[in-house]
Amino acid sequence: MKRTIKKVAVLGSGIMGSRIACLFAGIGVQVLLLDIVPKEATESTNVLARNKVVNDALQAAIKSNPSPVYTPDVVKRITTGNFDDNLKDIAACDWVIEVVVERLDIKRSLYEKVEQYRKKGTLVTSNTSGIPIHLLAEGRSEDFKKHFCGTHFFNPPRYLRLLEIIPTKDTDQSVTNFLLHYGDLYLGKTTVLAKDTPAFIANRVGVFGIMNIFHVMQKLGLNIDEVDALTGPVIGRPKSATFRTADVVGIDTMVKVAKDLRNNLPDDEAKEMFVIPAWLEKIVTNNWLGDKTGGGFFKKIKLPLAEGSPEEQKRDTEIQTLNLDTFEYAPRNKPKFATLDAVKPIEDVRQRIPVLFAGTDKAGEFYGQLFYALFSYISYRIPEISDESYRIDDAMKAGFGWEIGAFETWDLLGVAKTAEMMKAAGFTYASWVDEMLAAGNTSFYKTEKGKRLYYDIPSKTYQLIPGTGVFIVLSNYTDKVVWKNSHAALYDIGDEVVALQWNTKMNSIGSEVLDAANKSIAIAEEKYKGLVIANDGANFSAGANVGMIFMFAVEQEYDELDLAIRMFQNTVMRVRYSSVPVVIAPHGLTLGGGCEMNLHADKVCAAAETYIGLVELGVGLIPGGGGTKEFVLRAADEMHEDEPETITLKNRFLTIATAKVATSALEAYSLGILRKGLDEVVMNQNRRITEAKRSVLEMYDSGYVMPVPRKDIKVLGKSALGALLVGVNGMQRAGYATAHDALVARKLAYVMCGGDLSEQSLVSEQYLLDLEREAFLSLCGERKTLERLQSVLKTGKPVRN
Repeated sequence: MKRTIKKVAVLGSGIMGSRIACLFAGIGVQVLLLDIVPKEATESTNVLARNKVVNDALQAAIKSNPSPVYTPDVVKRITTGNFDDNLKDIAACDWVIEVVVERLDIKRSLYEKVEQYRKKGTLVTSNTSGIPIHLLAEGRSEDFKKHFCGTHFFNPPRYLRLLEIIPTKDTDQSVTNFLLHYGDLYLGKTTVLAKDTPAFIANRVGVFGIMNIFHVMQKLGLNIDEVDALTGPVIGRPKSATFRTADVVGIDTMVKVAKDLRNNLPDDEAKEMFVIPAWLEKIVTNNWLGDKTGGGFFKKIKLPLAEGSPEEQKRDTEIQTLNLDTFEYAPRNKPKFATLDAVKPIEDVRQRIPVLFAGTDKAGEFYGQLFYALFSYISYRIPEISDESYRIDDAMKAGFGWEIGAFETWDLLGVAKTAEMMKAAGFTYASWVDEMLAAGNTSFYKTEKGKRLYYDIPSKTYQLIPGTGVFIVLSNYTDKVVWKNSHAALYDIGDEVVALQWNTKMNSIGSEVLDAANKSIAIAEEKYKGLVIANDGANFSAGANVGMIFMFAVEQEYDELDLAIRMFQNTVMRVRYSSVPVVIAPHGLTLGGGCEMNLHADKVCAAAETYIGLVELGVGLIPGGGGTKEFVLRAADEMHEDEPETITLKNRFLTIATAKVATSALEAYSLGILRKGLDEVVMNQNRRITEAKRSVLEMYDSGYVMPVPRKDIKVLGKSALGALLVGVNGMQRAGYATAHDALVARKLAYVMCGGDLSEQSLVSEQYLLDLEREAFLSLCGERKTLERLQSVLKTGKPVRN
């Protein structure tokens, strides 16, 4: 049957339920969110009193940070109610998602009521993480069982991309297939088929990994700060690493999962790894459970006032670390390991990991113990928790934020070589690994013709990872390089389309990246139908190379700086005025120069989680790579007779002047960064390059014609400039802007009004680019701008001066 999801019921409005409701509302689905009637309102007829639990929970979710909604208005799609009065309304829903308290009896009791009202064929799923899915379905009708399974979202569901699908033996295969596809295409998730085993896939491996780290830490005599330095971004794991993650999740939650796993896994060869260390038991006994109790492994401490300071003075704070020997908090120490120092120049984590693993100090020993135990554990989990290795890697990357999966890491280190080292160190692994090697297969993955294949154990052959045929991953096209320089590469991605990717720190844009963009467009114009600009990194781009700007400015190399800005402007104009379509597929941070490049594309296919904006005001500059010009151009095109002309321009001005960044691609529409009806939002980040390629081909096949440079941009001159300057002065007097903020904003206003023109005029794009560049150069000579740039280079944040 063809299944369409128009309305979803979410039963339970706690932290997960309310946020799952927001996720569905964000993709355009109508949501019915229900919860219990408060005890004090059981006899009341007041709807607000009876819905207090659900309404309070939803409001708390909306106000939380990070936001669970793409844009504030999506909340209008959520209707609230309670189980007593509104459960009957699930009859109009296509999917019922249960997210109530983790008790089997309560869930079963709720399902009995659900079955009274759901229409046949309606999907019913549970978000449980601790109760076997098959137990939940016991006693239900055949139709209920057929359409029931587990759908385990990870918290926060908007941001963590993992969705585990856990069918029972009674679940219809078409239901499983539908949920895997729907989660991928519409919810933007990495959907992973999991077996109905304790903790499923991600938590099973993830909690083992954390407990293993605790044991290795004790064995090697490492402290909390050292372990977090070793297990964070340096190996492609989240910045919160191990102990900070535990504080965020809740130490008691982590301990409960570990204990449940040990109790429920009598045949797990590594079950002793789930034994809670004495020091961890003591932390739980002390109720030091992490952020929710004000302290766990880390605690924010108020520092004493300096002698003679008034008591009412605000005291400084610092984050201190728990000493596991003394159980006292102390200032954090920056760990020193020769192995970590050795990898500082290595940007690519895939190149870092072999160097870390080969380290001869205590850090190298830590990595050896860490990886040996992890590789051993995952090998034995097949086929227990999954029949395929790639599902384990997908789950860890999407659920725990690992940049590289466990089997992928083993591949990096060399499967055969590492297996021998494991044996020598006393570690074992599943026999299928030796069988794979004996058959002449040396890795768990390989790439052919741009597609990623995994080693299939039963057939002893390599198979295409199901569902990935529609994904374009540029790192899979290393054998299809058309052109490259030291920081960028142009790939042939098939169907006469090429794709440009660059790899710099934070994917910043410097001269080599600009060279690559110009060269790529020239090659595309000569031999191909069009160009896609995208990358596989964590972010599209954090903007222009701030270090280069700062160096030229400090050394007063203004001619060099002028040339650099011209080059950036000319490059984005080359993106706009090429003879073939250029489509950009951003994701993650897309700031400053990265945003400016997108503003000039024929089309943008942005991942939903794209945080895009012109942030130059924060560092004391204005957008100098065509961003200011483009906002003026768009404002001119948007002006209409039934509103004052300055309104549209003022809104555009404020977006730049406040360095506003869209918190999602959908919000970027309201900021005028993405264009409604032209630019596209792609829910699943893995699909954005595919969509960009499709758009290139559509434009080419429709008879793409290069746009004509604009010479008809209406600027308002003095009439608008006065109004904008009054606003800037007001913000400064009210304390919202510093004197330097105001100086930069005045420069911005001057450019956006077309200069000090006595009347409205029509100007060219080049006229505005020249004004923009002149303002940018003049601000580079300001001491406070240089202070802000220097602060960004040192700390990652601009100083407020």
